[in-house]
Amino acid sequence: MKKRIIIFGGSGFIGVNLIRALSKKNFNITSVSRKLPLRINRIKNVKYVNCDVSKLKDLKKINTNYDFVFNFSGNIDHKNKNQTLKTHYLGCKNILEIFKKKKFKLFIQLGSSLEYGDLSSPHSENTRTYPKSVYGKAKLKATKFIFNYNKKNKINFIILRLYQVYGAYQKFDRLIPFIVRNSINNKKFECTDGRQFRDFLHVNDLVSLFLKILKKKKIRNGIYNVGTGKPLQVKKIINIISKTVKKGEPLFGKIKMRNDENLRYYPNILKIKRFFNWKSKIDIISGLKKTIKFYEK
Repeated sequence: MKKRIIIFGGSGFIGVNLIRALSKKNFNITSVSRKLPLRINRIKNVKYVNCDVSKLKDLKKINTNYDFVFNFSGNIDHKNKNQTLKTHYLGCKNILEIFKKKKFKLFIQLGSSLEYGDLSSPHSENTRTYPKSVYGKAKLKATKFIFNYNKKNKINFIILRLYQVYGAYQKFDRLIPFIVRNSINNKKFECTDGRQFRDFLHVNDLVSLFLKILKKKKIRNGIYNVGTGKPLQVKKIINIISKTVKKGEPLFGKIKMRNDENLRYYPNILKIKRFFNWKSKIDIISGLKKTIKFYEK
């Protein structure tokens, strides 16, 4: 029998990549999102549902007979404080509410590295949380809700705290697609001096983790940091892209970094490596080349 999977936020960057991978395997897939993808981007045999997760009345109309529940829902514009809280916290709360009387095998929540705030790296899952951004606060609020919900309802869940994920289908307001587009268009573009070190994970590596999670028979509830565990300097990333494309000109230092910006931000990934026998396999050169080819097309 096909495993039944529902993905809230299935039309987003990570959702699209996961659905493309799952569609090649024996799964029954439903994608729920506020905006339906264009017909040309829809995948055969995937059910697409239009719904706003922050509206419980709308969610209650959705069938809840699923084995795996992925919550990727959220808004991209984090400047809208109210909308950010609604989609990332209230949305998570509403999703679990509609599944309260249903048995499912696992609930997978996408958390964020920003739940840790500006604390020194590497972060372990036991590191205290002190988020400063509205997005980080909303994600942490959702995390705490899931733990409290589990005390009463006893569910299987994991929260994956992601760092910098990149790859195909990502929006252009993110660092790597922004640099790639400007380089392809042979433009000069402003950036910081690039001294920051960040953890960059290719989306295909993240998808490989999801597939391992789906195969795992016993899950240990809790938070798992997800990344490569090897921070890279942002300036190096920008230079690799410019040299690969052979066009564009980064104007380093034109954008000032925040005074309180953490220069090194990356995870300790020992827990996810041990429990799921997973680690990233796509090196940064290969990952960026794949990404550039996608956007060139």
